[in-house]
Amino acid sequence: MSQVSEKPNIIIIYTDDQGYGDVGALNPAAKFRTPNMDKIANEGVIFTDGHSSDAVCTPSRYSLLTGRYSWRTSLKKGVLEADGPGLIEEGRMTIASLLQENGYHTAMIGKWHLQMDFAGTLGKDRDWSAPFVGGPIDHGFDYFFGIPASMNYGVLTYLENDRVLDPPVLWTKKKAVTDPRSFRDSVTPNDYRMTPPYVTERGEGGTWIEVAPSFNDELVLETFTSHAVDYIKKAAVESKNGKPFFLYIPLTSPHLPHSTHPDFRRISDCGNYGDFMQETDHRVGQILDALDANGLADNTLVIFSSDNGAETNYTYHQEVYDHYSNLNFKGGKRDIYEGGHRVPYLMRWPAKIKAGSKVDIAVCQTDYLATIAAIVGVPLPEDAGEDSYNLLPMLLGESAGSDRGAVIHHSVTGHFAIREGKWKLNMLRGSGGSLQPVFVETKDGEPIYELYDMEADPGETKNLYDQYPEVVKALTAKITEIISNGRSTPGAPQDFIKSDWPQLTWMRLE
Repeated sequence: MSQVSEKPNIIIIYTDDQGYGDVGALNPAAKFRTPNMDKIANEGVIFTDGHSSDAVCTPSRYSLLTGRYSWRTSLKKGVLEADGPGLIEEGRMTIASLLQENGYHTAMIGKWHLQMDFAGTLGKDRDWSAPFVGGPIDHGFDYFFGIPASMNYGVLTYLENDRVLDPPVLWTKKKAVTDPRSFRDSVTPNDYRMTPPYVTERGEGGTWIEVAPSFNDELVLETFTSHAVDYIKKAAVESKNGKPFFLYIPLTSPHLPHSTHPDFRRISDCGNYGDFMQETDHRVGQILDALDANGLADNTLVIFSSDNGAETNYTYHQEVYDHYSNLNFKGGKRDIYEGGHRVPYLMRWPAKIKAGSKVDIAVCQTDYLATIAAIVGVPLPEDAGEDSYNLLPMLLGESAGSDRGAVIHHSVTGHFAIREGKWKLNMLRGSGGSLQPVFVETKDGEPIYELYDMEADPGETKNLYDQYPEVVKALTAKITEIISNGRSTPGAPQDFIKSDWPQLTWMRLE
């Protein structure tokens, strides 16, 4: 197994709802500029067939950190809230705990969205002075600064370690974008803000969210990046003395609300979305600049990706600006189709990765854990990283990685697809529900299946299900084995939660 002699610093930058076509290096026709994301791509390796484990937020974040598909937990579909029992099980290995146990200082700055428990209940009996539980500090991170979840959920305030910094004692809800002097494209579908002013009591209608008096949505990216740059500067001293760091930076952009900082408005050719993306790219550049300024760039592995594909506004951006967030892929966020989960998947490590490298094999964000374990020379135990494959040989240009097993895709409604080699089998029931933007015609809500040749038809336009029954049979057997064994990697079968799983239309769990 490939190993490296000197442990690198590791940074994971994770954007929110960014499509494959929202990086200039992947889409030269993009209607906004991303020179810093392009820099990661051009100075490292592009995985052209890289996937988030799910088409929505929470499950992808679970899988990134644990190397395990989230549908093995109680979360069979959808996402979690801000406040509640955490999804990551006590004692489960994460990238952070692995590295913490192997000499790294570990930090997270950004959006969690795996739930954490706050004292009291919504709207009453809150004790904001009490520590919350189930957050990053309980899962291997030495330091945390960030927010609990997306900005269209509660709780809107900044957190540090296991404490609330400013009690969210006020209330807000989604506010329509109506002032063209502040934000152009006030007619953009679904756009809104969470900006002040706030109110002291919940009103009627809508979903009211707890918010801190000091919270301002348009300053969140700037605030995260400022903390990340400060962290890198401080960690550089210990890094140069033999204690490397791991920094996980899950940003809140370009997820709705598109709360662009005032300094970045009206600078792109794709409306407020393009402006927000260019601000995001600028923040990525500030992080890369901090590595350069502290002499850390050469031996720092920077991983850049997104939690799922672009929000449904992508169709508006196609029609109005001729910008294709999903490139030539079908669908977007929430979908089982490629646009839901094929995302930017970039890595840069100047000391080890040859600039301009490219890998065309299907891989998943679950693979980060095993890859990082290989980098630090630590074997994974049987009950960790059950769906994580080591990509280090691909990074080092030593292997095409053709032994990477099947990748499982998952939609917001909990339905599955399996990808192995050029073949992809979508396993659907009905339209997929009101949340799924790409609908499937069925008869009487019966399950249907779609088989696509992803080499010849990456846009998933020609269903070959009836033409290749032997392929369908083999892929159905493979996904059944992967689900039943509790793992997709070689090793002993592992336990998982089997109840409340109507999406398994082709199999039964005993």
